[in-house]
Amino acid sequence: MEILQTVWLFIQDQILGMKWMNVLIGNLVSALGLDTASHWGGSIQFFIYDVIKITILLCTLIFIISYIQSYFPPERSKRILGRFHGIGANIIAALLGTVTPFCSCSSIPLFIGFTSAGLPLGVTFSFLISSPMVDLGSLVLLMSIFGAKIAIWYVVLGLVIAVAGGTLIEKLHMEQYVEEFIRNASSVDLESPTLTKRDRVIFAKDQVVSTFKKVFPYILVGVGIGAIIHNWIPESWIQAVLGSNNPFGVFLAVLVGVPMYADIFGTIPVAEALLAKGAQLGTILSFMMAVTTLSLPSIIMLRKAVKPKLLALFITICSVGIILVGYLFNALQYVFI
Repeated sequence: MEILQTVWLFIQDQILGMKWMNVLIGNLVSALGLDTASHWGGSIQFFIYDVIKITILLCTLIFIISYIQSYFPPERSKRILGRFHGIGANIIAALLGTVTPFCSCSSIPLFIGFTSAGLPLGVTFSFLISSPMVDLGSLVLLMSIFGAKIAIWYVVLGLVIAVAGGTLIEKLHMEQYVEEFIRNASSVDLESPTLTKRDRVIFAKDQVVSTFKKVFPYILVGVGIGAIIHNWIPESWIQAVLGSNNPFGVFLAVLVGVPMYADIFGTIPVAEALLAKGAQLGTILSFMMAVTTLSLPSIIMLRKAVKPKLLALFITICSVGIILVGYLFNALQYVFI
């Protein structure tokens, strides 16, 4: 058992976390005459290390997930979802969301397509909630920062929010609050051509390039913010606002996260810096969930497809779920860390 634990810690720290690279970059920064314990030296080390680490993980994960995704084009996903009913359909939709786009804005066109195709509204909302919140990339990235236990529970609770939210929307029969052009759209089933392994590799490579171009600016911004938090903002400030002494820290994190637009790759470095400064775990995870699931651009896009009452219900369900997850992680932080 000790051997397995040692092997796993090596994978987590040196392969996923790439701690060896942090040491190497620290030595290079020191060789240039900068003290890594100073504000500027520490910021440069943090920035270079996190940008390179997240870029490597990003490209690797996008390739793997896109290769898997090539087996689940929209029309096949629709057929799979159509075979299930009740809460089972919500669970499958939430699980399918883990192998689809990395941000909420990318998920909405698929949500519209599924809704137009006549899939139950609650099922499509389970997909919409889970897709940006708990994709497979988030699992691996969270493992590289917080460890396997936190990453797995984050994904499990995210899926619970997606299933519960979709089920509630289904029970409330909100179909009348979908915009007319979505409800009246005709569905056309088109068979996807059979892809060879080479085709799937090409598709995955293309997805790496296109997603990287869209995401990289947010990585730079996220890592830059993380470097400032990590090396310039006093720990006492972070603890006062997001630490255990502020019972409203989770609410504040959600309010701050909603107007932002980023994905898991852009929020990870900010979360990493906040945790190092003493912010509570649940507060940080609530911030990440709010940014990835309830970003303002995605809400604006979703408003084009659904009416205000359904949009408000979606926002309420996600916000309440995220806040509950935040307080749960805060209460059990001693178990996870």
